Amino acid sequence: MGLFGSKKNPDQLMHEAITMVRQNQPKKAASRFAEVLRQEPENTEALQGCGLALNQIKKYTDAITCFDRILQIKPDDAPALNNKGIALAELGNIQDAADCYTRAIEADPKYAASYFNNGVLLDKLRDQEGALQMLEKAITMDPKKPNALFYKGIVLGKLKKHDDALACFTKVYKKHPQHHDALFQKGIQMGELGRHKEALNIFDAVNPAYRDNVNMLYAVSRSMAALERYPEAMGFLKRAFGKNPKMVRQWAREEKAFTLLHNDSKFRAIAKI
Repeated sequence: MGLFGSKKNPDQLMHEAITMVRQNQPKKAASRFAEVLRQEPENTEALQGCGLALNQIKKYTDAITCFDRILQIKPDDAPALNNKGIALAELGNIQDAADCYTRAIEADPKYAASYFNNGVLLDKLRDQEGALQMLEKAITMDPKKPNALFYKGIVLGKLKKHDDALACFTKVYKKHPQHHDALFQKGIQMGELGRHKEALNIFDAVNPAYRDNVNMLYAVSRSMAALERYPEAMGFLKRAFGKNPKMVRQWAREEKAFTLLHNDSKFRAIAKI
């Protein structure tokens, strides 16, 4: 990473690295942080920045090396423990990731990120109730950030608590009007609650960049089918099928809104029923 023998001093390199982080150039940022570390091997800010950038470009083993170096200097550094946990989780080392999040919470009980990441991990392990407890903690510790409240809505949706999930997404979108994932999820939950006209109105308001997404196409198709707008529903279903045939086929087979299409030859071809 980076060039050996740089004539720039660590402060200059740190400034460049931070600028690259802000410009979403993690690979270049990691290179600059590495140059700092050649001159100042125990610079914990550079180690943290380098580890974060390496996580972003999926070099998780190298990222863990950075975080471990921080922990040798500061054994109870909550951000290092948290970010090491993220890397371990991505590598499939679930138990060690969970242990890192626990240690981070013990080191700093007010550090919201550790609660959030622990919640995400528990959700992936299908412990939704445990996930909700962690996410509630994250929301309490940092109520201004939308990520924990948004993910709480996702977990509640999985638990079929659609009214509660809708409330989460509504609150996120109200506070963060550019959060189009929250707007889209509002539409999904309204569809789950049978409010299909409202769902379609919401899907119309979602950023156009999202409208060719397989989840969006399928959701629109489902709501149109529920409203007995079958030709339009089939049009959107075909487009969704073209994006991910296996997944859409499974969804279409299980969706009650499509029941009246089960004798339609085009639908049967898609769903293979």
